[in-house]
Amino acid sequence: MARVDGKVVIVTGGALGLGKAMVTMLAREGAGVAITDIREDEGQELAREVGGTGGKAMFVRHDVASESDWQQVIDRTLAEYGRLDALVNNAGVALDGTVEETTLEKWRWLMSINLDGVFLGTRAAIRAMKGRGGGSIINLSSIEGIIGDPTLAAYNASKGGVRLLTKSAALHCAKAGYGIRVNSIHPGYIWTPMVENYLKSKGDLEAGRKALDALHPVGHVGEPDDIAYGVVYLASDESKFVTGTELVIDGGYTAQ
Repeated sequence: MARVDGKVVIVTGGALGLGKAMVTMLAREGAGVAITDIREDEGQELAREVGGTGGKAMFVRHDVASESDWQQVIDRTLAEYGRLDALVNNAGVALDGTVEETTLEKWRWLMSINLDGVFLGTRAAIRAMKGRGGGSIINLSSIEGIIGDPTLAAYNASKGGVRLLTKSAALHCAKAGYGIRVNSIHPGYIWTPMVENYLKSKGDLEAGRKALDALHPVGHVGEPDDIAYGVVYLASDESKFVTGTELVIDGGYTAQ
């Protein structure tokens, strides 16, 4: 317990799925959390749940593709907690489609959230953290940011972009002496509402789950807490010598 005691963490896309697991675990480990999402009802409810168990959390409605929303989130967090120690750029969307099938409109929509949102968040967090003792920026990429999939052209491009943006930002912060670490996390398939809804759209949910399980050498997809543990590690001082790296949490998927 208390691995991030006293730290303040922003988690984007924090209302459901991976984000909800991160928020819950960070609060349990002592952090004050700013939950941001476009889902207001779920975000407010999660903040109440955290508070009901003795944790600290607040909710801010947030479109990660909006530069002005980012400034509002930073300002609200600093006003509420007085500091910012970590940012988790978790908000993201998925889009099925080959490079031939993907329209420019859908490409730009996905990039605005998955890549522009991470860029805006990373830049905003650096500005808030530098000169205040440093911090940790954690960017959610994917196994799809390391390997290719013929039916995930836009998603591959966005997550690959997150992977290398993370390294560039990490080097910049290190060489500038800001004391800010920047790392990426690369989940395999995790059983979240996004994955479940994707499989439902393809037809047979049970058969889809079995097929996804079989892709991972450990024999099953991951759980949200598997990723949340990685977030807590990177947000904590346990990872003080870790920057510019990729934390792959994928059940052996990319080892094949």
